[in-house]
Amino acid sequence: MPNLPPFQNPLLFLQALTHRSYLNEHPAVGEDNERLEFLGDATLGFVVGAMLYRRYPSLPEGKLTQRRSQLVDQPQLATIANALDLGSQMRIGRGAEKDGGRQNPSLLSSTFEAVIGAYFLDSGFEAVQAYVEELFCSAVEGGGRSSIDPKSRFQQWALANLGHQNPTYRVIDESGAAHAKQFTMVVMVGETVYGVGTDRSKPEAGKRAAADALRRLGLE
Repeated sequence: MPNLPPFQNPLLFLQALTHRSYLNEHPAVGEDNERLEFLGDATLGFVVGAMLYRRYPSLPEGKLTQRRSQLVDQPQLATIANALDLGSQMRIGRGAEKDGGRQNPSLLSSTFEAVIGAYFLDSGFEAVQAYVEELFCSAVEGGGRSSIDPKSRFQQWALANLGHQNPTYRVIDESGAAHAKQFTMVVMVGETVYGVGTDRSKPEAGKRAAADALRRLGLE
């Protein structure tokens, strides 16, 4: 994973790290990162879309759109943000800090988008294109699908959308002879079942359950 891009104007990078909750407590700071987030979202969508278009010349429009969505969705971008250690650098308010904002997938992904937008303004399109292509090259070459395992993706979705609750996995059925058992597992958040998976190993059954949950949510 590459390092953060080199900024000529460090104030742009600082703005990219500034959440509106921080600005509410420090109004003299100036501007939060929401406009940069908008610009970064558009830049990521274009560059990743162009990568997929070149790499898969026979893939129809609908499939290209689906794969681009998977590559730039919230769990994927939050994972990249974590790898770049953006969580520790974000400027967030005390309330957001108390609520676990530095681990929040929504805040992490939006901050990463803001960094991309800021880098575009700082160094131009060619520089940001090269940086984004380096970040996403292996995922695009690997079929244009998210490189994050299903359990991590579902966990990040749950944390962002279900009140910071972690998923739990439970075996609901075991079948077959001792040397060839099949395990059926469900993934739950609270008391709600989101997916079901079956495999000969519990870890793989859990992954299948998470993948099933993502499909049901329209995220896979």
